[in-house]
Amino acid sequence: MTDQPWNPLLREQLTWHWTNQLRARLDGLTDDEYLWEPVPGCWSVRPRGTGTAPLRVGSGAMTIDFAVPQPDPPPLTTIAWRLGHVIVGVLAARNAAHFGRAPADYGSFEYAATAAGALAQLDAEYATWLAGVESLGESGLSRPCGAAEGPYAERPLAALVLHVNRELIHHLAEVCLLRDLYLHTHRREAS
Repeated sequence: MTDQPWNPLLREQLTWHWTNQLRARLDGLTDDEYLWEPVPGCWSVRPRGTGTAPLRVGSGAMTIDFAVPQPDPPPLTTIAWRLGHVIVGVLAARNAAHFGRAPADYGSFEYAATAAGALAQLDAEYATWLAGVESLGESGLSRPCGAAEGPYAERPLAALVLHVNRELIHHLAEVCLLRDLYLHTHRREAS
C-alpha cells in the first residue's frame, strides 16, 4: 500500500469550492455592490482621508478601515473590506512569508478602488497561493510554518493550508451573502 498523497487533496478542497461555489458568484460584481454599506458605520475600503474607523491603513489612494484591538462587537464590513482582508491578510501576507511574493501587509498594500481591480488582485493572490502549496510537494507540508505564523510557528504547513482553505471558504461565502442582500434590497427599492 502506498502513502496517500495529501498535497493534491488539500488543494482540491479549496479548488472545488473556488470553482463550484465561490468564484463564479463574484463575476459581474459592480462597484456599487463592492462599496455598498448595508448599515451605518460599516468598515470598508475608501479613499484616503475618509471614513470613521479609528485607523485607516494602506499605501495607495485607497485605505482599509482598521482597529487594534477590534471593537466589540466588531463592525459590519462591506464586500470591499472583506475582499481586502482575504486578498491581504489571508493570501498576500502568506504568499510573501512562504512563497516568495513581495512583502505585503495591511499598511503597505494598495487596495483596489473598483470591484474589477479587487477581483484581479484576488485571482492573482489565489493563483500564487495554489502554486505555492503545490510547490511544497508532500514533504513540504510537514515543515514547520516558521516565525511568520507567530504562535503557530511550529505547526506544520499542512495546518496552515487547512486554515487558509477555511478562511477563504468562510469569507468568500460572506461576500456571496452580501451580494444576495444587495440584490434583494435594491430590487425591492426599485419596485
